[in-house]
Amino acid sequence: MSKNYTAHPMAFVHPEAKIGNNVQIGPFCVIGPNVTIGDDCIFHSNVVVDGHTTIGKGNKFFQFGSIGAPPQDNSYKGEPTETIIGDNNTFREYVSIHRGTLKQDKKTVIGSNSLFMAYCHIAHDCTLGNNLTFANSVNLAGHVNIGDRVIIGGNTGISQFVTLGRGAYIGGGAGIDRDVPNFCTAMGNRVKLKGINIIGLKRQGNSKEIVSEVVDFYRTMEASALSPRAFVSHPELMDEFKNNAIVQEIAAFIKKSEIGIAPFMAD
Repeated sequence: MSKNYTAHPMAFVHPEAKIGNNVQIGPFCVIGPNVTIGDDCIFHSNVVVDGHTTIGKGNKFFQFGSIGAPPQDNSYKGEPTETIIGDNNTFREYVSIHRGTLKQDKKTVIGSNSLFMAYCHIAHDCTLGNNLTFANSVNLAGHVNIGDRVIIGGNTGISQFVTLGRGAYIGGGAGIDRDVPNFCTAMGNRVKLKGINIIGLKRQGNSKEIVSEVVDFYRTMEASALSPRAFVSHPELMDEFKNNAIVQEIAAFIKKSEIGIAPFMAD
């Protein structure tokens, strides 16, 4: 039976790899034995896909990418951990993604419909949502969690165990060592909260009234003498925002944060 994909004569595809329909594999690519690739993916030249890696449909991998490589973690001893990638992502030049370790869920997970620009690195045990935009040279340490529709500026570094809530916007050159709540903007090294991602909220279809109330909540919390966790845990302070789902979502994020929220930026 003829194969259902095309591979350049100078590519190596292991015979045990599972390749979907209409996949294009360019010269000098290497596809390992435990790799599963969905339909309509494109691999430009010199892409290496290793380990127990599952890739969905319609992904594009540009040259010199490294997908599913062993983690840069001294505890890793060759265990069959995983890399899982969703659908319709674009991984530009030199993007590297490492498989999981035994320390968490044994897998690194990336969602769908995202753009990862050149030289981005996603370390072991990271969990990434959908519709993300990572500018050039965004580097994630291990165990980082990123919500949906997050935008991260170039040359940003994110420490282990950090969580960025959905809809967050991070300015370029940030050094992130604390959590950033949903729909907040942040920047700087070390990162500080700058305000609310108003454009992101509007793009999600939220009304002007809802967005204005979220901004009021943020400014009130920022001006308070209480910490963010204490503020959102105070019933009287939160009562006027009880009907705003976005505010409640931000409050839940702050309460759940284990490493703490990034501080507010001084005026």
